Amino acid sequence: MKNGVIVLGIDPGLAHLGYGAITTDGVQSQLVEYGEVKTEASEPMAQRLRRIFDSVCELVERRRPDYVAIETLYFAKNTKTAIQVAQARGVALAAVAVEGAEVREITPLQIKQALTGYGRAEKRQIQLMVRTVLGLAEIPRPDHAADALAAAIACAHSLRRLR
Repeated sequence: MKNGVIVLGIDPGLAHLGYGAITTDGVQSQLVEYGEVKTEASEPMAQRLRRIFDSVCELVERRRPDYVAIETLYFAKNTKTAIQVAQARGVALAAVAVEGAEVREITPLQIKQALTGYGRAEKRQIQLMVRTVLGLAEIPRPDHAADALAAAIACAHSLRRLR
């Protein structure tokens, strides 16, 4: 693995899509940036999806990640929410493909195991590990951005195994 690999994590969502970029040398990871793309429920669906697409394209173009880790979907109950998140995830994947970054799809279980060693870890435990791994004073906010950073860190951990 070359020095300074950039990994962009994406936590897909329609109202709030979280993102977080880190750089890693295979041993240590450092924060590059994090945030979220917000859309309003009052906007037409096509406009919301376009905003996500354009924002992810801009982010990938600006950061030029070596890998993009995007969380897979896990829903137990709400079908409507699942479909909306799937649409947002689809346009995020399309944006990444347009920009040519390599995608690593990662499950919530893989993220939890990579960060805590326990596949049933609570959200707070994951957030604390994100803070610790990146040497931050506070847990990144909003939660969607912290989740995206967790995906990026989990991807970085998996890259170590490829060395």
